[in-house]
Amino acid sequence: GMGSFAGMLKAAGYEVSGSDENVYPPMSDMLAKWGIKTLTPYAPANLDAAKPDLVIIGNVIRRVNVEATEVRARKIPQMSFPAALGSLFLKQRHSIVVAGTHGKTTTSSMMGHVLAAAGKDPTFLVGGVTKNYSGNYRLGKGPHFVVEGDEYDTAYFDKGPKFLHYQPKTLILTSVEFDHADIYRDLQHYESSFEKLVQLVPADGTIAVSAAWPNAVRIAKQSKARVITYGAKEGDLHAANLKLGGEGARFEVIHDGKP
Repeated sequence: GMGSFAGMLKAAGYEVSGSDENVYPPMSDMLAKWGIKTLTPYAPANLDAAKPDLVIIGNVIRRVNVEATEVRARKIPQMSFPAALGSLFLKQRHSIVVAGTHGKTTTSSMMGHVLAAAGKDPTFLVGGVTKNYSGNYRLGKGPHFVVEGDEYDTAYFDKGPKFLHYQPKTLILTSVEFDHADIYRDLQHYESSFEKLVQLVPADGTIAVSAAWPNAVRIAKQSKARVITYGAKEGDLHAANLKLGGEGARFEVIHDGKP
């Protein structure tokens, strides 16, 4: 996510460099291709080389990190990756957030590609390297921004879920099953993050939720937004005449009982 965001910032016209303990493929190759300088390992001197106006802190960084400590000592402005994404990109866009325990990367990649194929010129940021684009982001001029919404914590100074920064107008909720036991106590605690997320979707927004996960549907219906369900075999939108072959999947979409 941090590497992809660095690429997106560079493409948007910012001067970008970054620090890490180690840098390795595939991200090291992509950063080199994008012309983004990487500094290793973490060190206060890296800030002398970069002279940043803003430092974006990834969620693997702890307060005691030597470079993070130096950022605070020098009083350089800092933000988390999700807060920076929300501030610099999402405020001006129709944010489509893809959240859930399973399927986020696949679904956000597909959503971005569908919008691109429809001529909407979307921007997207996903957590995997897409085969049909130059990496895991695309910077478009259309109104839509598709972002993979992670429920993991944001930064050492912000222990809330990343996706609460993403200002969803449309939310796709793929599944909700207990995960990240290092930061969530139990399923109820885990579900509470998604309950906060659905409350962010405005009344004129839309939530598409997988009909295969009753608890996800229950959570989605706590929102004031329109809720539609989808699935392979059930839901307001579902598939019929599914055929799987070498060229991929082909199916009819049934909407409210009509193809």
